Formats: sequence, structure tokens, C-alpha cells
Amino acid sequence: MPAACDSVLEDIEDIVSAEDLKPHDRQFVRKNVFPKVRKRSSQKNIQTDDDPPSDSIIPGAQKIWIRTWGCSHNNSDGEYMAGQLAAYGYKITDNSAEADLWLLNSCTVKNPAEDHFRNSIKKAQEGKKKVVLAGCVPQAQPRQDYLKGLSIIGVQQIDRVVEVVEETIKGHSVRLLGQKKDNGKRLGGARLDLPKIRKNPLIEIISINTGCLNACTYCKTKHARGDLASYPVEELVDRAKQSFQEGVCEIWLTSEDTGAYGRDIGTDLPTLLWKLVEAIPEGAMLRLGMTNPPYILEHLEEMAKILNHPRVYAFLHIPVQSASDSVLMDMKREYCVADFKQVVDFLKEKVPGITIATDIICGFPGETDEDFQETMELVEQYRFPSLFINQFYPRPGTPAAKMHQVPAAVKKQRTKDLSQLFHSYNPYDHKVGERQRVLVTEESFDSNYYVAHNPFYEQVLVPKDPPLMGKMVEVNIYEAGKHFMKGQPVSDARVYTASITRPLAKGEVSGLTEEFRHAPWNGTNWKAHPSADIPVKTPLSSWMALQLPWQQEGGGLKILSVSLALLAVLVMFYYGGMKAEL
Repeated sequence: MPAACDSVLEDIEDIVSAEDLKPHDRQFVRKNVFPKVRKRSSQKNIQTDDDPPSDSIIPGAQKIWIRTWGCSHNNSDGEYMAGQLAAYGYKITDNSAEADLWLLNSCTVKNPAEDHFRNSIKKAQEGKKKVVLAGCVPQAQPRQDYLKGLSIIGVQQIDRVVEVVEETIKGHSVRLLGQKKDNGKRLGGARLDLPKIRKNPLIEIISINTGCLNACTYCKTKHARGDLASYPVEELVDRAKQSFQEGVCEIWLTSEDTGAYGRDIGTDLPTLLWKLVEAIPEGAMLRLGMTNPPYILEHLEEMAKILNHPRVYAFLHIPVQSASDSVLMDMKREYCVADFKQVVDFLKEKVPGITIATDIICGFPGETDEDFQETMELVEQYRFPSLFINQFYPRPGTPAAKMHQVPAAVKKQRTKDLSQLFHSYNPYDHKVGERQRVLVTEESFDSNYYVAHNPFYEQVLVPKDPPLMGKMVEVNIYEAGKHFMKGQPVSDARVYTASITRPLAKGEVSGLTEEFRHAPWNGTNWKAHPSADIPVKTPLSSWMALQLPWQQEGGGLKILSVSLALLAVLVMFYYGGMKAEL
């Protein structure tokens, strides 16, 4: 596929520009390099150099602003990167203007998200900010013109964000885009026990796998996240337990397709969920992420049992995208509308009150008026309480971008028509007067209420009473809107607290074990990196990158020996130069 050549990139650590030295040029340069010794000024307080070398900048003292677009998987990646940077000593700030470096974590699903990403890069450059790029956009197409010369951290390399930020602050451009592998087998990604700063200290987002088994013709995320790679069950359960020990009361499982979990490592989603359920304390809840119809069909019986568990939200996000089989075929979705209906009908019967959320794309190439009408009828039939409506955007390098496009005006009108249908019904009116158990986890956007969710993951607004935060309480529903209900806490009802420990403060780093808290950041944990990991323009001093505690794999004596050897060479160069000068 020539058109997608920029997207199929495997194990690329650094992309060398045309201006960089070639190997034989570097060999020639080495033979003509002589150590230069600075002459000491005879007068005090007079510097002989106009500017200090870039390596004299002390990493870890700067302020970093992080912006994340996209899905909960991307948000989890952003939380991990923030945690590692904070653990190293960088200050994570909410004020972009005061930041020394912007870490922009992108989403490639739709054009508007990439446009925001591109505009943020431009704004950072105009403000003379250092920039590090992350997420699916640079991973999928790192050679785009507007990314030239900028540092990139790949979606599977987030455990090395400190190294990339450090080199970028020194003025170097670093690109780490490789895949995590074990004996040639692709892994789910970076370790799950890395330091992390949760956006909401009460909610832990756990990525159970990366990539998927599909090849949807409109999807750009596949180019970035690749094929399915799952984390082992034990690692995921350990991460959940650690989260509960840090005061978390709600866990979200996320991935590009949770239903496909485990197919690459000989297990499946129900097996994982039953193990996780055992670890959930009373008063805490588990929310499942998005699953495509083909991979949930064979587990319907088990999934119904799990979704009926009192500590699992009776909620499932199953994207249908279109109710036309011909459109689904063009999308290569690997199911038909009847499959989707079978899943929804079965779960509605076996899990009373379950919330089914779905996605629909309006104006996919080749979609006729009849095709779109079938989609309208599906929504009218099921009246989904949560519906994500997306106007089709052709993404570069995808097969759908080459198909015959539906006129823009038609796409807009279909999006408008479907939105009007969605807003024509109120899914919660019949619930006014009910008594519901809800878990309070966050503050509303207008700051007037706390946000809670009932067992069906329906949003319930409750009074902004601080003792309620992080608690499971009973409320009487007295009002309903399109996307929410309002509840008044019942005074004599029992209140459940999920954790015996207090939640972390907002901005506090999760996962800082004794190993991390007492890590020596004064240079004793350094290692020599292979030349492939550092651009050829980088000076020798930058070939030494800090080996953080979560990256260590033994060999401490070797690292110390290498460090002492390099120190000895530098000393020899220094005194040799002094002797020559004399």
C-alpha cells in the first residue's frame, strides 16, 4: 500500500534528517577531533564564553504543561507521563504560559482533533516553548512536515518520557517510536506500575490491551496502536489492587477494543473480569470500556453474569457505526446489523436496566439515503440514552479516504437529522421518584454540583457536600434532564466508603513506592544508551541518559563500571590538554 507507507513504521527509534552526518562522515570527523581546553580568565568574575553549553541546563527544574486529546486510553498515557516527570522533579503546571515545555498528547481519530494539535504546536513555537509530542498522530505519521525537528515519544515508549523531555530541554530532538517486545512478541505497552498523576484521584484508568484485530477502512488509530497486544491478567489485577490502596473508588477498563482482550495471550475478557471483581472492595465500582460486536458475541452469557454483579456498572459501549449492512461491509466492520441487535437484545433481557451506549458515523463514503434511513430507524427502535454522533472525516492514509465521498452538505444534514432524533426523547423521565444508590466521584463542569453515577452508569447530580465525595450513598431522584438526573441524599441511609486509605491529593503522584521515593537522582543511576537511541547531532555528554528506577533491569555494577571508565577518559583528556598547553 504505497499511499500508507508513512503509517507502517515498525521499531523506528530515531529518524535521521537528510542534513545529518552519514556513518562514514562521522568516522572521518572522529579522527580529526581534538579536545579543547578552556583558558581560565586571569580576571575574576569574567566569563570567556558568551553562552553556557546546552548541557549545563539542569533537567528536572523546569515547569511542564501537558495537554491530552482523545480517548480514555490516551488520558491514561498522559497521566503516566505526568507522574514520571513529577517523580523526577519537574513541576506539572496547569498554566501553559508559565511552562518551559509543552507535552502535547494527540488523538488521530478525527480531523478537528489533529487540527487542534497542529495549532497548539504552532502556538508553542510562537511562544518560544520547548515541545514534546506524544499520542497517535506522530506515532502514525512521524514524517509530516509540521512535525519536523520536534521530539516525539511513541505510544509504547511513555516510560521513557523523562529522557525525551530532558534532551529536548537541552536543545536536542529525540524520537522514540519503537514497540515493546519480549522475545519477539509485542507487549501491551509500558509497565502498569509506573508513577502516575490521576486527573481525578478517585478514578483509575487501566489500559488492558493496546491495538485491535480489525482493519476498519476509516480508522487511523490502527496505524498508531497496531495489532492486539494484551497485558497479563496478574499485572492488571495488581494494578487494580494498588489503585484501591491509594484511595481509588472507581476503575475504568479501556483499550481500542476490550472485547478482544486476551486473544493474543491465551485468555479472554470474562476471565480477567472475574479476577478483577474479586479485588473490588465494597463501595467501589468497575466500568467496562468499548467493545466491538464480533468479540462479545461468544461471551454473552458470561458477560451478562458479570454485568449483573453489584460492583460492576451495568453499562456497555458497543459501537454500531451504521445500521446498513452494505455500509458496514465497506467499513470492514466484520459484523452485520443483526449481530449488533443480538448482543443488545440479549443483554437487555439478561441485565435489566442496562445502559447501552453506541457510536454512529454519518456520511461514510457510499452511504445512500436508504442506508442512512436504516440507521435512523435503529436509533428510533432502541432510543439509546448515550449516543456518540460523528460526521465522517477522511483520514490520510486510510482506504476510506480514497473512496467516493458523500457531499459535505449531505453529511452535515444527516448529522443534524440524527442529532434532532436523539434529542427528541428523554431517557430518564420515568425514573423521577426512584431511590437509587450512587457513587460520587467528581465535580460538575459548572461547579454547582457533585457528579455521581447509579448502577447503570447514568449521571446523577447531587448537592455539593464535601463529605459525599468518594462515597456511595442513596438518593431520591427528583428531576430528570436529557443527560442527567438530580438526586437528594437520603439522610438515614447507609454510606459506603470504598477504601480504608484517604485518596491522593489532586496532583499527587501515584505509585511512588520506597524504590522511587529514595531513588538517587544525583547521577548514580546512569547508563550508556545504544547509539540508535540518540540522534547523531547529540554531543557525547547526552549519550548518557538517566536510567530511572522503573527502567532498571539489573546490571548496576556494569553501569557503575562504565561510568567510572568514562570519567577516567574525561580526566585524561582534560589533563592531557592542560599539559599540551603548557
